[in-house]
Amino acid sequence: MADWRPGTDVATLKRRAELLASVRTFFSGRNVLEVDTPILGATAGSDPAIDCLRTDAGLVLQSSPEFFMKRLLAAGSGPIYQIARAFRAEEAGRLHNPEFLLLEWYRPGFDDFALMAEMDALLAPLLDGFPARRMRFRDLLADRLGVDPLAEPSAALLLALGRHFQQSGREADVLALTGGERTALLDLAYAEALEGLAGASFIHDFPPEQAALARLRSDAQGATVAARFELVVDGIELANGYHELLDAAEQRRRFEVDLEHRKASGRWLPALDERLLAALEQGLPDCAGVALGLDRVLMLMTGANDLDAVLPFGRHRL
Repeated sequence: MADWRPGTDVATLKRRAELLASVRTFFSGRNVLEVDTPILGATAGSDPAIDCLRTDAGLVLQSSPEFFMKRLLAAGSGPIYQIARAFRAEEAGRLHNPEFLLLEWYRPGFDDFALMAEMDALLAPLLDGFPARRMRFRDLLADRLGVDPLAEPSAALLLALGRHFQQSGREADVLALTGGERTALLDLAYAEALEGLAGASFIHDFPPEQAALARLRSDAQGATVAARFELVVDGIELANGYHELLDAAEQRRRFEVDLEHRKASGRWLPALDERLLAALEQGLPDCAGVALGLDRVLMLMTGANDLDAVLPFGRHRL
């Protein structure tokens, strides 16, 4: 007989309900409007690392409500948040499920540092370690791998990664894994640097190659960085946020670069979201936005080791 039972217990279901209630209470107290947007869209984001689920009718299950929410912002919504169902064509695993719960919000008038402070306020009652420490991307890699990703060339990243794997007793052909391509080297170096990083940390000021939908600025040393941050707790990524890019032409250029990367790796090529680009041309307010994985937050709240323990019905129970 097939196992029909949920993966979680009643106590964890109650913790999930309490988490959702606390989110809504938090934003209600700050006059941030709850919205909901479609989970089906005409196209998808261009991120080369994300594959989306598509329907036979040609629609796409959204990996984030970001583009729809930015259209609301451009239409004058003011500060908004959403507890959204999001989807990615990934194998289920300890930290991944094809369908997951995402909390995403946007704050006109905020930059990325103001949004980090608001995240501290939201998460402090839920998880240990908040307010989280702040650490620049370049300092993280300098400390963990002995390389400055903003000042040194790709060859230095390649050597640092090779040395890191050798010192940790693991075999890895870094050139084969990355093709020597700078963005791939940065992604691998970042993932390795996060291994064993204890506590709650906001990693910020990413290299410009990893800007995605964030604007660029200069850091204290005059280097160009992306106004992007990630929240990592005990090595687990919980959130990704930006001081949002407002330049429609630059966003179009980045999308086109992403599509070239997708084409080179044989991935599906989504059409550019012309409605989002039109909204940016009309004018997105100066704002910061972030997406937070609520299932992972609940996993940490309950001490679970696997998402399946906090999901009523994970991938293997459908």
